[in-house]
Amino acid sequence: MLANYLIGLREGLEAGLIVGILVAYLGKLGRRDLLGRLWIGIGIAVAISLGVGALLTWGPYAMTFQAQEILGGVLSLVAVAMVTWMIFWMATHGAGLSKELRSQMDAAIDRSWVAIVVLGALSVGREGVETALFVWANVSGGSDPVLGTLGAVLGILTAIGISWGISRGLVRINLSVFFTWTGVFLILVAAGVLAYGIGDLQEASVIPRGEPAYSLVGVIPPGSWMDTVLGGIFNFTPEPTWAQVIGWLVYVVVTVSLYLGVLHRRPKPAGRVASGSERVETSAAGLGTTLRAYSTNAS
Repeated sequence: MLANYLIGLREGLEAGLIVGILVAYLGKLGRRDLLGRLWIGIGIAVAISLGVGALLTWGPYAMTFQAQEILGGVLSLVAVAMVTWMIFWMATHGAGLSKELRSQMDAAIDRSWVAIVVLGALSVGREGVETALFVWANVSGGSDPVLGTLGAVLGILTAIGISWGISRGLVRINLSVFFTWTGVFLILVAAGVLAYGIGDLQEASVIPRGEPAYSLVGVIPPGSWMDTVLGGIFNFTPEPTWAQVIGWLVYVVVTVSLYLGVLHRRPKPAGRVASGSERVETSAAGLGTTLRAYSTNAS
């Protein structure tokens, strides 16, 4: 439940900031008449995300066991790839996200009302589909479906509240630190999903299974509270195969090393005063400042 809560919180906060920046920017431009089109796009994104989640949940039941295992394994690998890309994208593009969204909105306004709908759908839809896919993969790995879904929903609701608070100046949070540390945590969660996906492909005989690399059954018995907690958060299994162990280790070592390298090369926070109360910072924390500034100027 904790892993899915943080997934929902992080993805929801990203989506909330994106929506807040787009809405506030339209207000600053004096084009509130376009808000309806933007909300149509956001509604489409939410509907698609829910549809993907429903399809992943109920779609595989009509398939054979082998087909289900292959599908589960492949989608787990896709989920790991998408979340990994999201972590690195936010680490490298967070500082310029507000400027990028403003440029996209300017271009959409110059084109047509359809472009604004598409912008809203794509900006939020990516976060929604990533959330649906990763939560499904994590729940499939052994988490309780009800608690896993509840955790993701609570995370999203928390993100909505935080985003609203940031836009009103009621909440101050260092988004740079938040995204940095949740990025490290999600790398470990993704490593467990990767190992689970490898296990699915081994069950389907796509990858040779082989003997377990080791057994921790004596230390962490199946069904114990520790097995439940570790399994629910990190997709822990007490008897992993060599392929799962190697896949987990390679992913964690390579991804963490690259991630720390990206963080080390990232520009240090530095601010400058722009027009009015707008302040643009070269860190993810600047998103909240920009959002509050736009909301103030638009009101």
